Amino acid sequence: MAITVREDRPVGRHAAIPSGSLFRRIYAPRACDALAFSMATYAMPLLVLTITGSASLTGLAFALEWTPRIAAFVPAGNAVDRRGAAIVCFIASLSRATVVAVAAVALFVLPRGTAETAVVLVLAAVTGTLSQFGFVANEAVGAIVTRRDRARPQGIQAVLVGIDQTATVMGPLLAGFLLLAGPGWMLGCLSAVSLVAAVLGLQTPPTPLRAARAEAAGHDSALRLGLRTLLKLPALGWLVAGLACSNLALGLLQSASPVIVVETLGRSSADVGAMWSAAAVATLLAITCCRLVLSRIDLWGVGMVSATLASAACLALTQAPSFASYTVLISIFMAGDGGLTVVLRTVRSLIIPTTALGATLSLTMLLLLLPFPAAGVLVALTPPSRLGTVILACALVQAAALVVTFTRLRNEPTLRMVAGQRGRGQ
Repeated sequence: MAITVREDRPVGRHAAIPSGSLFRRIYAPRACDALAFSMATYAMPLLVLTITGSASLTGLAFALEWTPRIAAFVPAGNAVDRRGAAIVCFIASLSRATVVAVAAVALFVLPRGTAETAVVLVLAAVTGTLSQFGFVANEAVGAIVTRRDRARPQGIQAVLVGIDQTATVMGPLLAGFLLLAGPGWMLGCLSAVSLVAAVLGLQTPPTPLRAARAEAAGHDSALRLGLRTLLKLPALGWLVAGLACSNLALGLLQSASPVIVVETLGRSSADVGAMWSAAAVATLLAITCCRLVLSRIDLWGVGMVSATLASAACLALTQAPSFASYTVLISIFMAGDGGLTVVLRTVRSLIIPTTALGATLSLTMLLLLLPFPAAGVLVALTPPSRLGTVILACALVQAAALVVTFTRLRNEPTLRMVAGQRGRGQ
């Protein structure tokens, strides 16, 4: 089944955004929210490990952080469709700033023990939920802007992925070093960044509201509308399935790395943050390469190279003899993952109908993130000495899934047309 791109013409207040306004209205709000998102994602397991010293509770915190995120996707997409991205970004970021600030005070007052552990576990769940609302809203804005700039859709998506990865460079490094000074410093910084994201979020451009969607979808729920749309888009469906399996390996590495680096390799929390920051630098370089080669190579070729890098690095991780080699392999893995993300976001932005944008974005994100809490549960149930075996098994699943995905998409028109459009534009 061939995929065609809808030719919705932007009119009125939904016209293309001038290039001079992209930084202020798109990139700056995305950058602040992405930094807060990155700090929360990487810092919460480290925070639990710092306070409790327990590998099982670290894995549990990762699962608690991601499970509410998954539950939040459908209501987040519905909120974006009903109210618009700007107000969702503002409320989610302001709420996160408030919750984190309250938790910082609570950790300062409470004595070490069960109460302090309970606070950080609840904080992981709440920040995960609020971060996901902001993420869905920012993704909706990115998709709308990409669709309106048909001359260079992969360029805008590469910039957005680059912003996310720059935040991934800064977030773990900043969180890891602030944790050396104390949990309060890290949480205070996270609260401040969230507050800035809330203010900037009010500048984001309007997105189509549910009134437009309801005309085509009637009274269908957001989940049913997204599922029906996804089933009509086989290219997107295969990409989501393949990357969901890849995300199981990514989630396992994210949740297990604090245990492996701190307890097995004998390094500090700052080293964990530095490792993920180095990986994010490698991802930024990979994304830059994607921007350069997409004018000559189609999305399928970029996806195949990225899938090969990610799979090979993950398979080799269990044999890493030192922290340096472990960091290099994590960096290669994340570089491949960054290329896959550019492919997915470009295809997703091009082919999802505007009237089902929020619902379908929410569903694809939901499916892509389901493996993360599963990975946290695996780490919580697995003794540290057996984590290497579990990582190897997930690496095999990832490699097989990506081979099947890109074999099925070998002749998919959607993954072939972007380079051709770029060439005609030149």
